[in-house]
Amino acid sequence: MNEKIEVGFQAFTKDGGEEFGAVREVYAQDLVVYVENAGDFSVSFDAVKAVHSRKVVFDCGKLDDRLRRAIGHAHDAEVPGL
Repeated sequence: MNEKIEVGFQAFTKDGGEEFGAVREVYAQDLVVYVENAGDFSVSFDAVKAVHSRKVVFDCGKLDDRLRRAIGHAHDAEVPGL
């Protein structure tokens, strides 16, 4: 990772995929990611697969079950076509 993660970077589970949230805080060992419709989650830097273009791509296999479920429901409240 050449790019430093900053507050406001968008969060993804795959490059070119749909955004599920954004980085809220960055600490020495982990970061806090806001997941739409679910709130804040602490995520280890070990789960970061890539950082570029103000985006953070996470490795789903390294995320806990609760966070993966939240990501799966991040867009449930959206109304199609709006």
